[in-house]
Amino acid sequence: MNNTSDTLKIIRRSIDKDPELLMMLKDSSVNAQVSMIIYDVRKQAGLTQRQLADLVGTTQSVIARLEDADYDGHSLSMLARIASALNQRLEIKMLPKEVA
Repeated sequence: MNNTSDTLKIIRRSIDKDPELLMMLKDSSVNAQVSMIIYDVRKQAGLTQRQLADLVGTTQSVIARLEDADYDGHSLSMLARIASALNQRLEIKMLPKEVA
């Protein structure tokens, strides 16, 4: 393995050597993606967090938490409620794991 001073390459090598860290990183990535989807559809609908909360039957703080990339408690039922309130269709997919 070649020596490098490229910080991103060093981090990637460290992550690749630690399966637990790699899994945590992938989980965080999924949480961030879900949060971004909620934020994007809300903004596209021209709604504030409070307005979306009212449509969904929850509070503004719940919507803020759902839009937080670090939040890991997204539920399918809440995502379905948000999709319904915004006249969207929720689609969930399972894909094969990437081979390292």
